[in-house]
Amino acid sequence: MNLAIFSPSQNPYSETFIQAHKNYIKADKLYYIYGGSLQNMTIENNGLLINPKIKLALKAIAKLTRKDFKKSIENEVSKQLKQLKIDVALVEYGTHAMRLFPALIKANIPFVVHFHGYDASRQEVLDKNDNYKALFKAATYVISVSTVMNDKLLKLGCPEEKLIYNVYGANPIFKKHEPKFSKKQAVAIGRFVDKKAPYYTILAFKKVLNKHPEAQLLMAGQGALWPTCKNLIKYLNLENNVKLLGVVTPDKVAQLMQQSYCFVQHSITAESGDQEGTPLAVLESALSGLPVVSTNHAGIPDVIEHEKTGLLCDEHDVDHMSKNLIRIFDDVNYAKQLGQEARKVHIKKFSLEKHIKSLEDTLNKAVSKSFS
Repeated sequence: MNLAIFSPSQNPYSETFIQAHKNYIKADKLYYIYGGSLQNMTIENNGLLINPKIKLALKAIAKLTRKDFKKSIENEVSKQLKQLKIDVALVEYGTHAMRLFPALIKANIPFVVHFHGYDASRQEVLDKNDNYKALFKAATYVISVSTVMNDKLLKLGCPEEKLIYNVYGANPIFKKHEPKFSKKQAVAIGRFVDKKAPYYTILAFKKVLNKHPEAQLLMAGQGALWPTCKNLIKYLNLENNVKLLGVVTPDKVAQLMQQSYCFVQHSITAESGDQEGTPLAVLESALSGLPVVSTNHAGIPDVIEHEKTGLLCDEHDVDHMSKNLIRIFDDVNYAKQLGQEARKVHIKKFSLEKHIKSLEDTLNKAVSKSFS
């Protein structure tokens, strides 16, 4: 199988799930093609998909003849893809698939669309893409990562026979070390954006300090809400207890999880409608043997069972989240019990191996279907 993986970006720090697809899916030949527009797509380690001179020529021809430049680019992309002899394509994000699918159809390449979160939930995105009607018709298969997303895509009109539920799996490095629970701290890993509501995590943690004044909250990541959270920490006089770490490596994340009492994230549905898929950091925590303190949001309850592998509360319920954190800090043995069960369940149901195997099966089925 010759496979092309299409992604809007090359290696964004927050999209390790896409890097896992690139690194672990088995193919005879794998092309990783990235870029947010057809005319600027790049084949990793091989340069631009469209030669810049050809692009300039197409632009000049379009100007002289009043031809549609966008269509000319589409045709050129299709031509280049045919030359690569691609059997099947995996397109990351529904929004990216909307840009690509006309060229893929012209090249006669079957394709699988992998939705991730905002692309299946943010209302302006759905409106702009006409609820993906054309995409659902053209795609061979469509992948969702949570039961909430599954239901949403069905309601938008995705044919049930095309829809495949496949939760991410965490990087195996998170299984290498036994959790030590050596520091009275909670760790939060994720972008500082509306749907992750990091300010709620800070507010919940402030209440924990009334009972556990020595406790620490370590928050790794970046994003638009980072300055707001920094100001909130200063205003609440929490600088000795809440640390903003910025972007950290997967190895550093694994180390933080090994030391901590729990992982915490207060995910919510943003005003825009934006939702998580299934947060990868939640799965990484579970594989690390760390209990998850989070919310009943999107795919989180699919992979974390309240009072069995973690502690969940409703969105926006800061008081309940703080009580859940206090339960963890009050009883490290309870935290260990939840963490052990989380690891056991993750290995059995949500491993990276299982996720990749399901993807490979889907891609092979798409190839077979194109010949039938």
